Amino acid sequence: MKKKFVILWLALALAIVVNAEKRNIHILATNDMHAQIGVFPQLAALIDSLRTEDPSLLVFSAGDNRTGNPLNDKYEIPAYPMVALMNMVGFNGSTLGNHEFDSNSLPRLIGLSNFRYICANVFSTDSANIRTIPYQIFDVEGLKVGVIGVIQLNPQGIPSTHPDNLKGFWFTPAMEEIRKYEWLSQQCDVTILLSHLGYPDDIEMAKIFPWFDLIIGGHTHTQLKAEDFVNGILITQNKNKFGRVTYITLTLEDGKIVEKKAEYIDIKKYPKKNKLVEAMVEYFSDNPKFKQVLATAETPFEAREELGCMMCDAFMAETGAEIAIENPGGVRLDSHPAGDITVRDVLEMDPFDNNAVILELTGDEILRMMVSYSNNVLYSFPYVSGMKCVLEIDKSNPSRFKSARLLTPDGKKFDMKRKYRVATNNYITATSKIPEGSAQTLNIQTTDLIIQYLEKQKWVDYRGVRRLEIINK
Repeated sequence: MKKKFVILWLALALAIVVNAEKRNIHILATNDMHAQIGVFPQLAALIDSLRTEDPSLLVFSAGDNRTGNPLNDKYEIPAYPMVALMNMVGFNGSTLGNHEFDSNSLPRLIGLSNFRYICANVFSTDSANIRTIPYQIFDVEGLKVGVIGVIQLNPQGIPSTHPDNLKGFWFTPAMEEIRKYEWLSQQCDVTILLSHLGYPDDIEMAKIFPWFDLIIGGHTHTQLKAEDFVNGILITQNKNKFGRVTYITLTLEDGKIVEKKAEYIDIKKYPKKNKLVEAMVEYFSDNPKFKQVLATAETPFEAREELGCMMCDAFMAETGAEIAIENPGGVRLDSHPAGDITVRDVLEMDPFDNNAVILELTGDEILRMMVSYSNNVLYSFPYVSGMKCVLEIDKSNPSRFKSARLLTPDGKKFDMKRKYRVATNNYITATSKIPEGSAQTLNIQTTDLIIQYLEKQKWVDYRGVRRLEIINK
């Protein structure tokens, strides 16, 4: 009897020790990769190394996998190279970013992906043929990891892409959908929000939904440099275009998370490369058309506005317009060095396949269009050619402006009643207030206008060119 008691006691003690054993879940997270396929050999080598230590490593993307590299975006199946590379390195899941809708290839890309797209607040008709899931539960050696995905919606209630790309889709507020899945936190050992909402909204989600353990964020390209906890929830996010990746460790004991760590890794400086993935990248990069030199920049472009002004000059020169307008979000390079400007540079600068549009508008209508497009947000006010704009800051909220006025290029009074021939792109006309029937879409893309302009110019110099004046009275 005593011997049986000892054996029972030892078994119970062993069970307690086993139950109290600490276990780790490891996650590698990316966000806003924007088609930077050239970094995948390093990413693959890092994942190979991490999976050698932990074969159960999970790899997630918080969206915006595409748009920003013509080698990817102009491929025969737009954005297929990114999908092929994500398949190769073994992504486990991705949420949808607004730029996943930048072409009509999304349904086909989803079908070609070896991982699921997790997004709870996107829905589609049968004709749209998009196969996404609102959540997914991953089994990590007996531990359940529940992941819910969500996408940002702009003030119009849709992701920030051209509305024509969203036919057959509808969207609901992220918060509305997240509430439906609190039960996941009861069934899973770890619950994660895979978010393409942006850092400020991630903070709000952490305050409202304390049952999340981790938020993997994207969209605002916010480079977090240290572990960021809100309401006990770890939030991660990196700068876009592979600024860094995040290596996350969640430690559990007795079924509860007892520690959360996040390490930000500069993947571009990772010393090793996966040779097979490197060969894939070389294959996708073999397009001599993109290497064609169009013109030479005598000085570097050091700001987006300089590039935006050059783009507007191209629109105006190639269409015979008197005014040209370009949305800041349509300029996807922050800078460009002095020297050769190639076809690839132009396609990276303006990657959205926008069509050129001509309008006949009065000065009042021009101003109304630009203010409505920007929604009085300072950084959203368009770049211009053929005029200047003066914006007065709202002192109570410096990110917004309270008034805007137009001037001639030499700073004189602008005739607000006269009609002008205005060149812009079809994204601006689809997302701002313009007179009905005033837009005439040309049978040419804005990138073609820029290429034609640069070929004629041969040399360009936009250092210090500014046509938006910001005043703070």
